[in-house]
Parts: sequence; C-alpha cells; structure tokens
Amino acid sequence: MSSRLDTGLAGRVTRPTRSWATWALAHGIGNAFLARAVRKGDPLARLLADPVLNADPFATYEVVRATGPVLKTPVMSGTVSHAAANQVLRSPVFGVGSGHGELPPLTRRVLDRVMDPDALGPMDPPSLLAVDPPDHARLRRLVTREFSARSVAAMEQRVTQVAESLLERIAVDHPESFDLVDEYASQLPVAVIADLLGVPEESQADILAWGDDAAMLLDPLLSWRRYRIAEASVRRLNGWFRNHIENLRADPGTDLLSRLATMQDDDRMDDHELLAVGLLVLGAGFETTVNLIGNSVVQLDEHPDQLAIARERPDLWPNVVEEVLRFDSPVQMTLRSAYADVDVGGHAVAKGEPVVVFLGGANRDPEVFTDPGRFDVTRENANEHVSFSSGVHYCLGAGLARLEGAVALRTLYERFPDLRVVGTPVRRGTRTLRGYESIPVTTTASRAMRAA
Repeated sequence: MSSRLDTGLAGRVTRPTRSWATWALAHGIGNAFLARAVRKGDPLARLLADPVLNADPFATYEVVRATGPVLKTPVMSGTVSHAAANQVLRSPVFGVGSGHGELPPLTRRVLDRVMDPDALGPMDPPSLLAVDPPDHARLRRLVTREFSARSVAAMEQRVTQVAESLLERIAVDHPESFDLVDEYASQLPVAVIADLLGVPEESQADILAWGDDAAMLLDPLLSWRRYRIAEASVRRLNGWFRNHIENLRADPGTDLLSRLATMQDDDRMDDHELLAVGLLVLGAGFETTVNLIGNSVVQLDEHPDQLAIARERPDLWPNVVEEVLRFDSPVQMTLRSAYADVDVGGHAVAKGEPVVVFLGGANRDPEVFTDPGRFDVTRENANEHVSFSSGVHYCLGAGLARLEGAVALRTLYERFPDLRVVGTPVRRGTRTLRGYESIPVTTTASRAMRAA
C-alpha cells in the first residue's frame, strides 16, 4: 500500500483502503505491540491478546492482583481491584476517550478522519459507549425511561411468554438434545430486543446473525480477518436500521425506536444518533444476555449441588443470576482514559494514560467477596459485582438483563429438569465478551443414567 491514501474520482477515500486504514489504526498497530509484550510475558498483554487465556483468565487476574491495586506495564495500566475499578469507573477524571481511549490522541484524530460513517459500530461516537457527558447525559436521558424498574417489571410477562414458547418448540423439534445457544439463549433476547426496536419477525434472523458478527467490534484488538467480517456485518446493520428508521417515521409503532424517531422537541436525535442507539441496544442488550444465559447453564452444570439448591428454592433464581454475573461475567473488561493526572489506589496515572478495568478480576476480589473462587448461588453480596460497570456508564439495560436471565433459567429447568451439558461447549473467540458459540445439552441425561 502506498503511503498516501488512494482516492476515487470524487476525491474520497475508497472503501477497501479506508477499511484497511481504520483497522490498522484501531487494531493493527496495537496488535503488533501486544504480540511482542505477550512473548515477554506481560500479564496485561496476555489478558488482552493471549488466546491461551481465553478459557481461563482467572489465574492471571491473581498475578495482577498480587502486584497491588494498579499494575503499570510498558503496554498500559490495568486493575483487578474492586475498589480501584469503582474509582476509575465513577470518577469524572476518567472517560471513554471517544471509544478508543487506548489510542494516542493523534492516532484517534487520524482515525476519525479515515473512518467510514457507514461502518460505525457500537464503540464509535455517537454511541453511548463512546461519548462522555454532556452528550452522554442528553442521549441517555432520552432512552432511560424504557429501562426503568417499572418498565422492566412490565416486561416480565412477555419475557416469560417468549421463553415458554421457545421451550415448547424445542420439546417438539428436539425432544432429547439441542444446542442451547442456537435454540434458546440467543432466541430469547433477540425476541425481546426486537420488541424494543420494532424489528419485524422476518428480519430477526438476519439481525441476529449480523449482530453476532458486529459484536466482535467490542474487542479492542481484532485481526484483519475478523475485522473485515465484523465490518461487513455492521455495514449491513447500519443499512437495515436506516431503512427501518425511515419506515418508523412514516408508520410509527409503540416501540422505543419509533418514539425516538418521531420526537419533535429540541432534544430529538439526528439520524446518526438514532442508528447508534439501535446498534447499542441490539449489541448490549442481545450479546451480553446470550452469554449470561449460556454461562449460567454451564456453571450450574459444573456445580450440580448449586443447581439443586436453586431448584429447591425458586426464589433464588435472581441471585443465581447475580452470582453468575460475578463469577463468570459476560463482559470481562472495559477501558477508561485519564483526562488529568490522578491517583488510583496509590498509583499515579498520568493524563492521557489508558487503564483497563478487568471486571472479571474485580468480581473475584477477596477484599469484597469471601472465598471468591467458589460458585455459591446463596452468596449474600453477589450483587456487589461490577459486571454492569459503574458510574455514568452503568449499563442501561442491567435490569432487563437480570430479568431475562432469571426467567430464562427458571423456565428452562422447570421445563427440562433433567437438562445436562453433553460434550464440550465451544467458546467464543472474543475477549471483552465471555461466552459460548455452542453448548450441546440433553434433556434426558438423568433418565439415561438411571436406566444404565
């Protein structure tokens, strides 16, 4: 590639070159530095980029914890301390750095110039994940009502109806075994999110597939191959949402996106903001809940004594969800950039310095959780986890995710009391999002074992 960006006849950067330049700036350069740091044994680099730790990062979290509240390496700073995590996430001194806080300011400015607006993802402005106050406060206020405690409680009947319908279909189509992710864990949240966004049933399969690929953009460092897959899907999502928003303006429904698209006051969202809301609600509300349900089933299968407790005490299902969120968080890390010199846990963080908050590590801090490596569905303070972040960027859909998780598990084990995981679940390749691509289960395992 030449040192000068190739341009078309209209003087615009061509799509392939723009895509490559975006990847190189946002991912490629960082990949090269991280690969070298991984070879040198840098624990933060390993947590970010070493595939060996994808299945089990927890021992390395303890290596970082042993160094103190904050570890600074040649790569960046990171923390697995619950107290330091809360300080970073809640402090106005830290921000999201336009979604790319790990990059130097000059690199971010160049990235903004070359990025294709048709390929903006959930980590790019004006997404709520990529903007700080006051823009963040304005956008969040416009969508908060849909995720209030009252609104979420009103959705319980619909979530239960969807779950029971899915399980009834599974019982007919797959009476002995099925893939939990394909048939249940992914189908439940996509139906709920479709209600929020007004997605017609005939489009839900496409939205699910594109959203699954686009979620890779939540990872800070992607290979060129995976970036191209994610970018292609996010382009399709952007195109679909543009048409969808136009249709909703002409014929609005009662869903969240219809209300936002037809607002007339001074706070109304422009098209870019509406697209960003759609992508974020889809990505954050769908992907994390899929992982929450899948991680829950795997943990309960690996801890049958805890499953027995939950089944004997159905009132515990909400706390089961909290313990899974703590023990095996669907989101393992987030990043903040310091906007001024600041002290975190006795460690000096300089202006512009990125800090990775390893949520999965903070959730196992022995200063907060007794015997943190033990999975305990009766844990009284399980809900003190930071899996939904904290501060102004606390997850907007936390209440809905909790509801979906509790309903999904309760109805699943009521319908299939003999459900067991069989074979080996296949993990997703993402590092920020922790979950499974496939979880093979059987509904007749216990009966088969008794017969044997």
